[in-house]
Amino acid sequence: MTPHRSALHIDELAAALREQTAAFAAAAGADPETPVPTCPQWVLRTLVGHIGQAHRWSAAIARSGQPSPVPDPLTADPGSPDAWPGWLREGAEDLIDAVGDGTRPVWTFFGESPARFWLRRMLADTTIHRADAAITTGRPHDIPADLAAEIITEGLELLTSPAAPQVRESLAALRGTGETILLRATDGPSWLITRAPTGPTFTSEDTTATVTATATTQDLLWLFTRRLDLSDPRITTTGDVTPLDDWLARTAL
Repeated sequence: MTPHRSALHIDELAAALREQTAAFAAAAGADPETPVPTCPQWVLRTLVGHIGQAHRWSAAIARSGQPSPVPDPLTADPGSPDAWPGWLREGAEDLIDAVGDGTRPVWTFFGESPARFWLRRMLADTTIHRADAAITTGRPHDIPADLAAEIITEGLELLTSPAAPQVRESLAALRGTGETILLRATDGPSWLITRAPTGPTFTSEDTTATVTATATTQDLLWLFTRRLDLSDPRITTTGDVTPLDDWLARTAL
């Protein structure tokens, strides 16, 4: 079996980024100094600043093709809260314009890739942080199953890349002795992660695993990104949860 591949066309990625950016702006409508429980030491203003800053930073890379220093979200200035929706929208549109048809080779942390990498990466980041904003302000954060599947696949592609430990040294600890983790969606695909001695891999195979986590695709995404705990009743687990629990701990940011 082969790994999942991106199921969303470039136009669908752009449309989803617009939608999730708007939803993020709506969810962030509260006191700018409200602490964000899922991003310790951040407040809403920092979260908003990070998204707008990240969109503009990745747009610059997509446009030039060259690397740029990772910006510090604490230095981002999103302006007054009433200007947040427009500022965020402008950043998303800048990225969409810079990526274009997504085929131009550009720099990424994992080596040269088509520019669509940055649109996909920022869609994932925006969607996850949209959930953070919604959790902070008590708003819903449901997303379509196909979008959740796209983000899980994108995340696994990054975490199982041979270059991942060079980007973040701690990811070398995702190697194992053959333990397998099955993420089984009740409304979508499955992802089988193998923690091999040479590094983790994943396929779309649905088979017996060391541990299986079953839930909707959306809830698997929130588990995968640690916005849901493994003990949450929406997640059903069978087998030895140790490899999954360890995976989640080691991929936390």
